[in-house]
Amino acid sequence: MGADRSRYGRRSAVRVPVVLGTLALLLAGCASIPDSGDVEPVKASAPGESQVRVYAVPPRDKAEPDEIVDGFLEAMTSDDPDFTMARKYLTKQAARNWQPEAGTTVLRAAPDPAGPKEPSGTDSTSLTYPLYGDRIADVDSSHAYEWLAPTKYNGRIRLVRQNSGGSEGKEWRIDSLPQGLVLGESDFQRNYRPVNKYYFASGENWLVADPVYIRQRIDPTTRMDPVTQAVKVLLDGPTSWLKPVVDSPFPAGTALQKGTTSLEFDDRNALKVPLNDKASKAGRPQCRRMAAQLLFTLRGLTATPVGQVELLADGSSLCVLSGDQAEEFAPDRTTGRPDNPYFVDDKGRLSLLDASGDGAVDRTRVIGPFGDGGVKLGAVAVARDEKHAAGVTDDARALYVSSILSDSELGDELLSSHGGRPEDRLSAPSWDGRGDLWVADRDPAKARLLWFEEGAGTPREVPVEGLGSARIEALRVSADGVRIALLLTEKGRTTLQIGRVERHGPASDPTVSVVQLRSAAPQMETVTAVSWAGPSRLVVVGKEKGGVQQVRYLQTDGSTSAAGVLPGLNQVTGIAAADDDRQPLVADSEDAGIVRLPTGANWQTLVKVGSSPVYPG
Repeated sequence: MGADRSRYGRRSAVRVPVVLGTLALLLAGCASIPDSGDVEPVKASAPGESQVRVYAVPPRDKAEPDEIVDGFLEAMTSDDPDFTMARKYLTKQAARNWQPEAGTTVLRAAPDPAGPKEPSGTDSTSLTYPLYGDRIADVDSSHAYEWLAPTKYNGRIRLVRQNSGGSEGKEWRIDSLPQGLVLGESDFQRNYRPVNKYYFASGENWLVADPVYIRQRIDPTTRMDPVTQAVKVLLDGPTSWLKPVVDSPFPAGTALQKGTTSLEFDDRNALKVPLNDKASKAGRPQCRRMAAQLLFTLRGLTATPVGQVELLADGSSLCVLSGDQAEEFAPDRTTGRPDNPYFVDDKGRLSLLDASGDGAVDRTRVIGPFGDGGVKLGAVAVARDEKHAAGVTDDARALYVSSILSDSELGDELLSSHGGRPEDRLSAPSWDGRGDLWVADRDPAKARLLWFEEGAGTPREVPVEGLGSARIEALRVSADGVRIALLLTEKGRTTLQIGRVERHGPASDPTVSVVQLRSAAPQMETVTAVSWAGPSRLVVVGKEKGGVQQVRYLQTDGSTSAAGVLPGLNQVTGIAAADDDRQPLVADSEDAGIVRLPTGANWQTLVKVGSSPVYPG
C-alpha cells in the first residue's frame, strides 16, 4: 500500500490535517477541534500525524477491483460512524457480518494488497487479494493491547461481481474479509490512545492499573466520546491477563444508563456518571470504591485534575467522591511527600540525594549501619515508607535489612548466596507496596526467586511459571504488588518480561507464585536495566537489533511511541524512576556518574562516583 495506493487513480478517502496551534484541548468541557486545512489524498498517516483526520468516501461507479480494495482499506482508518462508508465497499451480506469492534490487528505499515489472484478455472466473477504485512500487535475486543514479535500477516479479501440494482450493471464488491480492523502502526497511533483503567488488588484497598486502548475521538461503533468510552471499558471488567489478581466493587451487570454516549465535566471539573439500576445495590462504602476506580481512570483523560465524581442510579445520587478523598486508594500509597532518590557512594554507603532548584546537590548518608560503613554495599532497595532499606554486599554474597532512621547495630544477614562469582550471586532487591521484599539468587547450582514477607524472617521460594532455562538477572516489583518486571537471561540474551504475582491460601500464610510471563520490550534485542515509572509504565535501558543503547519509556503491555525515547546517555548500567512522574529520572552512567533527567532538560551529573541509584521501591 503506500504511495502505490493512488496508482489506480481511485477516488480515495481524504485526510485533513487539523490545525491546533497552541490551543490546549481538553476532553472535558466545550473545547472543540477545528476541522480545517487543505484536503490531501495520501496513504497511511506518517508517524506523528496524530491530528490528521480521515474522511471516508464511497466507491465510484464502475470502480475497478483494485480501487475497491484500496478504498476499503483506507476507509477502515476513518472515524466514519459505524464505518458506514467502509461498508459500502462490501456486499450486503458481508456488511451485515463484518464486526469492526471484534479487535484490531496492527501491522508495522499499512496492509499491502498484493493481487489479484483469480480462482482456479476461468471464473471471472470473483477475485482474491492477499494482504501482506508484518504483524506487530493485536488489540482484542476488551481493548487490551498485546505486542507481538513481528510475524508475517496473511489476510485475504475476496471480491465478487454483483448486480448493483440499478441500470449501471454489475459492480465489484467485497464479500469475504478478516473480522475486526487491520491498521498500520501509524494509523493505529492516530486513531487510538492508551488509558489506564483501575481495579482493586484482590482483598486489598488499593488500586491497580489495567492499560487498554480507546479511540482518540468518537468511537465509530458505539458513538461514545473518549470519556464515556473509558467509563464503559472500566465497567466491562478487567482484561483477561489481570483479572485473576484484581476485584471490582461494581455490582454484577452495572453499565452506563442506556443511551449514554457523552459525558461532560462541569466548570469545576466534576462529572456525573449515570448508571443502570444494577448499581443501586451498592452501599455507600462500596460506592466510594466504585467512584475511586472512575476517578483514577479519568485522570489520564483530562489536562486538569478531576474535581469529583458523582455516581447516579435511576437518576438518584449514590455517592460523591472528590479527587483528594480518592487518594486513600492510590496505587503507590505514598506518605504524601515526594520520593527521594538514593545511591551507593564510592565507599559503599547508602546516601540520600537532594538536588535543589539552583542545581546544588546535597549528599546525606542515611543513619545506621548502611550509612556509617558498617557493611559495604553494592546494591540497595529503600522501602516505600523510607524507614528501612535492604542492602546486598558489594560482593553480592549477603542480604541485610536495616533501619535508615535510627542508629542501630547491623543485624544478622537474611540470606547468603554460594555462587562462585558476584554475577552468580544475589541481584539487587526490591520492595513491593505491601512491605514485602524480593530478591533473586543467581547461583547456577540453585537459581531461584525469593520473597520475604514484610522484609523479615525465612525466605520463601517463588515458582515462576514458564521460566524454563532462563535465569533472573534483575527484578522490580510494582507498587501494587501484583506485577513483577524480570530481566531474564537465556542463551546470551537478556529480555524484559512482566509476570503476574498470584497469592493463594490464607492471608496469614499465603502461597505466592509468578505466572503468565509476557514480553514487555519485544522490540529490544537486549535489555540492561528497568524501573517502574508509574502505575503501568516502565523506563527501560536496552538496544534494538543493530542499534545503539537507548533509554525509553514502555507500557507494560509492550506498546510504545516515538515520544517515549529519552535523550541519549552512554554506558547506562542502572536506571530509577519514581511513582510520581514529576520527579526526575536518575541513572548510573559509566561515563558521567550518577545523573538525573529533569523535565524538559538534558541529563545532569549529580555525583561523579557512585552506583545503584534508586527511588523507594
